Amino acid sequence: MSASNDPIMDFKYIAEQNSFEIATVDELGGGDINEVFLITTTKAEKFVVKVNDAKEFPGMFQSEMEGLQTLAQTGCIKIPKPIHTGEFDDKAYLLLEYVPTGKQGNDFWENFGSQMACLHQHTAKEFGFNKDNYVGSLPQKNSWSEDPVEFYITCRLAPQLKLAEENKYDLGISKYFIRNVSENIPDEPPSLIHGDLWNGNLLITSKGEPCLIDPAVAYAPREMDLAMMKLFGGFDHRLFSAYNEAFPLERGFEERLPLWQLYYLLVHLNIFGKGYLNQVNNIIRRYN
Repeated sequence: MSASNDPIMDFKYIAEQNSFEIATVDELGGGDINEVFLITTTKAEKFVVKVNDAKEFPGMFQSEMEGLQTLAQTGCIKIPKPIHTGEFDDKAYLLLEYVPTGKQGNDFWENFGSQMACLHQHTAKEFGFNKDNYVGSLPQKNSWSEDPVEFYITCRLAPQLKLAEENKYDLGISKYFIRNVSENIPDEPPSLIHGDLWNGNLLITSKGEPCLIDPAVAYAPREMDLAMMKLFGGFDHRLFSAYNEAFPLERGFEERLPLWQLYYLLVHLNIFGKGYLNQVNNIIRRYN
């Protein structure tokens, strides 16, 4: 939904549902899934609203809202407050707190590392989440499991491998693949993870502090977040040092990075196409 010649009218329903009057609407961009706008009210309040196709992505914003609330309840790191979600004209929307951005403060990376360690120390009895959600534009399964191996194989790798097969990618997985992957997953308790932590989902607040957006939350192996952060870069080594000091990683973490990155690369393969195929195949060969 692009803003029309009268963008205020486009969002009149949202304004009525949330008891404010709109002064201006400005586009903030977005991606393949969502369009994002900044709403300024007649009282000079600011909100962010995300909009997408309600039929194409059913339940996406309700899941995101619950994920943001779960992250925020830890008190570990700044999370934009989700305010309301609903539908109008076949569109779904999520209304969020507007977080003004700025430059990194002193010890930004060290503080961020400590905050991620704090987040990951929040645990649950089992791996999973109270509902399925999305990673990018793809559904993400979050069935509860007592075992990290079962969770990672059945809720993360298996759905993406099946989709890759449906997309006609020949990944050449051997009969030993699942066993070899399973043997390399550490036996750690579930951690509350962001779940899609590339550098585009990190904001720097006007106070110079980290703020996380667009989560794909689950109680999962904590190394998944760190592996995603290392996959596409943009996170300083001081973050990882501070994290490891606050919440030491199991031995062999660096060697396990490809194991976790395989999931995110499969997601990218299934969304964006064969440009990620070589990376996926290289990792699969390690475990075949």
